[in-house]
Amino acid sequence: MRLSWLRALALVAAAAAAGCGSDAPPPQTPPSDAKRVDQTKTGTIAGRVVIEGPVPENPVARVDDSFCARENKGGFSLENFVVVNGGLDNVFVRIKDGLGDYYFETPSGAAKIDQHSCRYTPHVIGIQTGQALEISNSDQTMHNVSAVAKVNRGFNFGQPMQGLKNTTSFKEPEVMVHLKCDVHGWMSAYIGVVAHPYFGVTSGGGQFELKNVPPGTYTIEAWHEKLGTQTQNVTLGDKESKELSFTFKTQATVP
Repeated sequence: MRLSWLRALALVAAAAAAGCGSDAPPPQTPPSDAKRVDQTKTGTIAGRVVIEGPVPENPVARVDDSFCARENKGGFSLENFVVVNGGLDNVFVRIKDGLGDYYFETPSGAAKIDQHSCRYTPHVIGIQTGQALEISNSDQTMHNVSAVAKVNRGFNFGQPMQGLKNTTSFKEPEVMVHLKCDVHGWMSAYIGVVAHPYFGVTSGGGQFELKNVPPGTYTIEAWHEKLGTQTQNVTLGDKESKELSFTFKTQATVP
């Protein structure tokens, strides 16, 4: 009876969250003197993030949910370090400085995070300020989504049933917002919020690419959840492509 009562409360909370789940601001009209990117002059900043030194072992998730255990028979490890052929994945790469007063439209499509097999997918994601973020539950178990933010307003909502979705957004740039599940302590994801479209998350062995970048001199930042940040400066000419390489070094133990 107590479990049914708790689930009923969760359903009420979820319904309330669904009713006010959209936190996206109304569309903004650009200023008349908005500086736009000249697409005929843009170039590309691409590269790779590698890891040097011993790769720390990922902790094993302590699964205490019967559904999650069935979905992950044999157990699974967390995604703190995903390394493919020496390349480090799940690194958030962005232009940190140098864009000046360019104006960028807010994307009309939503960025999406799913809770699938009791994990957040993707583990690291980027989004623009004002862009809709859709968080869904594909699991047949209860999840509780909690965003730990320092600049933006955090949020906390329950999704007790499969198929539930909530939509929200972030008003200010913030790298990074930590997403966690208060029901399943091993679930964790990170959201990089920026005011422009020049960001990416490394994949396929540490690869990244920032497209349609206007000419200029920029500070590029690479962020990893355990290894911190690195920056490099790069100057991009008209229609130019530049290659960058970031190397994160590890010791015998990384906290």
